[in-house]
Amino acid sequence: MVEVTGSTQDDLSQSVKKDATRSGTLLIANFQSSGRGRLDRTFSAPPSSALTLSFYLTPHLDRAEWSFLPLLTGLSAISSLKNLDAGLRVSLKWPNDLLVNGRKLGGILVEATSDGVVIGIGVNVAMAQDQLPTKDATSLLLEDFACLDRNLIAVELLNVFHDLYERWQAGEDMRHLYRENCETLGMTIRVELPNAPPATGKATDISRTGELIMESGLRVSVGDVVHLR
Repeated sequence: MVEVTGSTQDDLSQSVKKDATRSGTLLIANFQSSGRGRLDRTFSAPPSSALTLSFYLTPHLDRAEWSFLPLLTGLSAISSLKNLDAGLRVSLKWPNDLLVNGRKLGGILVEATSDGVVIGIGVNVAMAQDQLPTKDATSLLLEDFACLDRNLIAVELLNVFHDLYERWQAGEDMRHLYRENCETLGMTIRVELPNAPPATGKATDISRTGELIMESGLRVSVGDVVHLR
């Protein structure tokens, strides 16, 4: 664990490039000055108010299957939070935003390297309302979560991830668990696509590699989802 850093994700990625990191390496920061999330978004939080960590893995499955890892990580995060407090109504917005009553509790960033992946997780833990990055965000503190100890949350999250990751590596199709926890499926949504006009329609399923499948047949691998109804 480090007290202050720019970004656990960037630090670990640089270490991987220098061949100075092995699979399973974990980096946790008490404060990030330049945290980031999916689609080049920033992630910021006052010191000691959020769980911010990154870890490096080298999956043995075919690289084409690694695209399910962002979904698996999101599933691990909400499952661990439910284990600590069964009353928390937390769900997923595809692919891996953590939601409580439509408000964002945290996010995940998964980046491939030459031989593996660096997985970053950020969860708003003890942030007050005026410390949240947007009006649509929330924190475990504001949701009266039973455990605000970031160390205990991290341990539970990593334990759950390890279990699901091993099952995934053994070939188990984890989509049934993801479907049970994804709020996006069954909803009418708008997807902001990186190099195409937005797509609107009903989200019906996910593919084995984590793509979001629309009722129209469109398969989305990268995009920003807005829940409409």
